[in-house]
Amino acid sequence: MEQYRKAIVENWITAWSLSRELPAPIEFKSGFHVDVGDEQHKSRYVFPTLNDDFIQLSESIDEPWVFLKVCAPTDEVTASISKKWTIQPQGFMMTCFRPMVTQEPALHEGYKLEFEQHQSAFVLKIIAKNGELASTGRIVLHNDFAVYDRISTDSNHRRKGLARVLMTELEKIALSKGISKNLLVATEEGKLLYESLGWEVYSLYTSIVIADQYL
Repeated sequence: MEQYRKAIVENWITAWSLSRELPAPIEFKSGFHVDVGDEQHKSRYVFPTLNDDFIQLSESIDEPWVFLKVCAPTDEVTASISKKWTIQPQGFMMTCFRPMVTQEPALHEGYKLEFEQHQSAFVLKIIAKNGELASTGRIVLHNDFAVYDRISTDSNHRRKGLARVLMTELEKIALSKGISKNLLVATEEGKLLYESLGWEVYSLYTSIVIADQYL
């Protein structure tokens, strides 16, 4: 079971890195490490389970904007780390190992779809009549997994079913390649949409970081 969870996380973080055109993750003890290179997101470590590797790493880091992420509930992580760390909102690693539960949704009048490919990522944009980017998302196919990333809808264009159209169209790309094993990490808000499409929570997912103001 532990090896299976590690494989799930490895596929997710590898596809996430491909989506963002970052270096491939490298193994770090029982987890993985990715150099991100942003001023407020220098790097990230991702662990399949909350264990001594995660706890010892959290004790050794004092540098700001290095994110530690783990498939575990927030309360368990909080109890295992020092107060120098800031807990991020609870995330959810989710899976859907079958076609999504949805009828073919109609695109709301006044919107159009645009497809692009950036390196390994297939990118879908929903553009409003006035040219605004209303909704966007991307998918990376890695091994036999489809990993969804950067799914978002602008606040001015919500409650029009755009996210449902977006997910359905991205899934078509995966299915056309014979892939129906889907992975993503969701926020609390996004989780509700994905559950309505047949996704399930695979694991709670917690992120911590040291921000400048705590140094």
